[in-house]
Amino acid sequence: MSFKENLLKKIQIDTLAKKVISSFGPPDSGMKIDKDAMRSLLEMSSYVHQKKRDLDLYVEQGDQEQKKILVLDNELPIYLTTVEDVALRKSPFIKEMASIRKIIKILKDSDVKISIKGESVKTIQKECIDLLDLSYDESDIDEIAEDGAASLDSGYAEGVIESLTLLAELLGYQPPPKAFRIRHHEIYGALLEKEAGELLYGPIVIFSLIDNSLKLLGSQVSNYDRRKLDFFKQVTQGNEKADIEGHDVLRYLKEAVANKSR
Repeated sequence: MSFKENLLKKIQIDTLAKKVISSFGPPDSGMKIDKDAMRSLLEMSSYVHQKKRDLDLYVEQGDQEQKKILVLDNELPIYLTTVEDVALRKSPFIKEMASIRKIIKILKDSDVKISIKGESVKTIQKECIDLLDLSYDESDIDEIAEDGAASLDSGYAEGVIESLTLLAELLGYQPPPKAFRIRHHEIYGALLEKEAGELLYGPIVIFSLIDNSLKLLGSQVSNYDRRKLDFFKQVTQGNEKADIEGHDVLRYLKEAVANKSR
């Protein structure tokens, strides 16, 4: 796959992992994990699905006797053992409980369980990303920026958003905090968290789904600074001029990626 395709896949992996982790909820909340999202994440890994008894297992590939095995349930445990051992511990037959040795295994799995919940998701997330070639050169970034410019010219909002999403990923730009969210706008920016809940956001990229305009504010804006926040909102509404607009925003982002990789 191309760099662009691999980067889009990385973003998809991160999004799915975040969705699964957020579905856990607070301890003792009784919330069930988003199994569909976790299943989609596992399908992008090298793990192989295997049905054993009533368990959905995802098994690490390889010839080794002991393998990493994830059980798709609300705990998402990952074991380092055999499929048969996981089946015994997680879904024992009544006859297996006649053995003291097996009862001990059923009651205590800390000898083979290596992670649960969020840590298991992060393990799969990392292994999925490790399968991708995310190396790139200048021509890869040029292609992303050019695709965004062509989409901007043609009024193809999805194409503009895709290019901005890719460039934002490379720059570490974040979606807008609550104070910076504007309806019908796609917004990305560098986020710095300070003390006492203060957030500095910027540079800020603003793409309007209303009029297909693309703008950028080059300075940081504090969520505590009402004057600058109002100016930011006025820019989104077209009542104030942004620092950079149109194709120049994509050129700015492309150069920022180049400077970051040097």
